[in-house]
Amino acid sequence: MKIGILLGDDIGLEVVPECVKVMKAAGERSGLGIDWRPLPIGRQGHKELGDTYPAVTARELRELDGWIMGPIGHNAYPRNDPTWMMPPVRKEFDLFAALRPSRSYENIKSIHREVDIVFVRELTEGMGGGPEFRPDDEVTIAMRVISRKGSARVAREAFEVARTRKRRKVTAAHKEPAYRLSCGMFAEECRKVAREYPDVTFEEELIDTISMHLVTAPQRYDVIVTTNQFGDILTDIGAGLVGGLGLAPGLCVGARQAMAQATHGSAPDIAGKNIANPYAMITSGRMLLEWYGRVFGEAKAVGAARRIEAATAEVIAAGVHLTRDLGGKASTTEMGDAIAAAVLA
Repeated sequence: MKIGILLGDDIGLEVVPECVKVMKAAGERSGLGIDWRPLPIGRQGHKELGDTYPAVTARELRELDGWIMGPIGHNAYPRNDPTWMMPPVRKEFDLFAALRPSRSYENIKSIHREVDIVFVRELTEGMGGGPEFRPDDEVTIAMRVISRKGSARVAREAFEVARTRKRRKVTAAHKEPAYRLSCGMFAEECRKVAREYPDVTFEEELIDTISMHLVTAPQRYDVIVTTNQFGDILTDIGAGLVGGLGLAPGLCVGARQAMAQATHGSAPDIAGKNIANPYAMITSGRMLLEWYGRVFGEAKAVGAARRIEAATAEVIAAGVHLTRDLGGKASTTEMGDAIAAAVLA
């Protein structure tokens, strides 16, 4: 398995190494061979090669199965300089779906208990993929783009994920009564794909209804699939339910490649202090292994992912090696060390 290491900016330089440390331990324990490829990006890329997205990085990524990418501190980049940009990795590699789990733990403060949801968000279309127009200073028109291809492939990803889970249930979130053509097309494709998975329960809910139910009774959901903008909002609700963005991992998937990237930002205010919570990055790496095992039929990758999941739960349950935001006193490194040790135990 070929995996790239892209540190990103700020706390990325601290949490990505912990993710790699844990993944290496899991690979060793499971007998999974991993070819690690460090690549420059962000400020490191600009310092070394004059661009936040160097050509060598873009070229090398094409040869990989996946990569771990730390958060990018693009809000602090100089403006109006094309060498300082948010690397367009999702678009360039057609990473069409974001998998974002929300899971609660007994000894971590959260709004609800027993939450275990995977949000599957379409990434290439919707309001995020459409143009905006301002014909005059009083009016702005935004376009929403929905295609059958985009809807079908994100729906299929959701059903494939559901097949790996105990409940095997997919909920499609849309607003078909109001947006009959756009949400209507998304819903139509979800229904078509659902017929290919008779072993998975399928249901639909309006986006406003599901938003309310996520706050009042999130335990009713297993896998939720939705369009780009709706998914952007729902995944943040999911993170809030279980303790915040520090507990919000993410995996962006394409047809044959995937990118592990936590949902949180680069947090420059705490960078360099060794106090950032590495959970989201470590779990994103675990998801990369899980995805690879599922897509390519590699049992050792699945085994490595399960070891990381069990080790992370063990460390959290013990409550000793947790960072401050989780109620502990451990450093970033100490929490990563504890999870890696549990993987190897």
